[in-house]
Amino acid sequence: MGLYKRTKNTNTPLLRQILDLVPRWIFSRSTAQHKSDKGCSRYKAYDQFVALTFGQLNKCYTLSDISTGIGVSETFISSLGLSQSPATSTMSDGNKNRSYKVFESLYHGLLTHYTYLLSKRHESHIIKEIKDHSIKLIDSTVISLCLSMFDWAKFRTAKGGIKIHTCWDDTMMIPNVVNITPAKLHDRYGLEQLVFSKGTIVVEDRAYFDFLLMLQRIRAENVFVTRIKTNTLFETVREFELPQGIDQDILKDEIIRLTSKKAVGTGINQVKLRLVHVYKPDQNKVIEIITNQLDWTARTIADLYKKRWDIELFFKAIKQNLQIKTFVGTSENAVKSQIYIALITYLLLQLIVRTIAKKKHAFSNFVEKIRICLSFYLTLDYVCNQVGEGAKRIRGKPQANLRFKTDLFFT
Repeated sequence: MGLYKRTKNTNTPLLRQILDLVPRWIFSRSTAQHKSDKGCSRYKAYDQFVALTFGQLNKCYTLSDISTGIGVSETFISSLGLSQSPATSTMSDGNKNRSYKVFESLYHGLLTHYTYLLSKRHESHIIKEIKDHSIKLIDSTVISLCLSMFDWAKFRTAKGGIKIHTCWDDTMMIPNVVNITPAKLHDRYGLEQLVFSKGTIVVEDRAYFDFLLMLQRIRAENVFVTRIKTNTLFETVREFELPQGIDQDILKDEIIRLTSKKAVGTGINQVKLRLVHVYKPDQNKVIEIITNQLDWTARTIADLYKKRWDIELFFKAIKQNLQIKTFVGTSENAVKSQIYIALITYLLLQLIVRTIAKKKHAFSNFVEKIRICLSFYLTLDYVCNQVGEGAKRIRGKPQANLRFKTDLFFT
């Protein structure tokens, strides 16, 4: 990251500098793995990657917007490493026929490559009692689609939709597992991996409340923190005395056993579990958090569940600032390609924010700044740290006065 010196101008546009954060060997490995360029002479995987990334950062709503934006200048096309600007029909064919898996593989390759850097430069809230533990947040978000255009994504009778199932790594503060399915698939079955290595803490909502899953995690020595379903039957084994004068939002802390027929049938009734009752003043309600961790403080359990807000903020950020609600293709492959390009874009932007930016930026403001400067030949350092720092005064020789005709349409 030290390559981006504190100068204003460069010989490459800002977009190319962002694209260059993707090592070419990782890209080549992904394309070779999925044979993405087999039989393709012009619109290769890299061309598609450039086009869709431009669409993400420039907030393009159609393929025509992307084609026009890239094709404005031959110099810009050349600077992006392309031989020509992509035609709308060519992009449409690429989105339909080139497997999205090349971009899925690329995302995971970048995640592995930048793991150390992302882990060392995150701003996650650290809970002291468990500061050295691995924490995974699991959730999903639904994106509505027009059923008549996306008939493969049937959700309800007259509504279409997809669901992005996500596992968020708290150390890197970025998703490390993503699966895109039709929205009708239940959250419980959205991710293949729901049991992790020994000592991992898994935080999730009650959509993942499942007795067999609980037992699997207990055997794997995972700690789960989730909300108990409202109709769950249990008996109290022991109630802890709450500390005086602190943690007034914690109303009750108890050890329980599950007692329903299903609990007895699975054997989870033999396991002592913890139930922490927390008052949420912003919602004026009490939430009941269940966990298999009996020793940590109730404050730690409550703060762990509160971490779910991080993944909610991520969903909000990509929906508001990147293109995952309006799609430039209607096939399942096109939609998944665009979402994985959005995830790659998010990763690259986070990398820039955490390593080049000298001060904290609101993500929406930062993305807007990148969007404005995308085609300018300015360094990443200059854009991150100097653009937007107030009014700019011309220091060199002022431009000559411009003479305007009184009527531009007549000589």
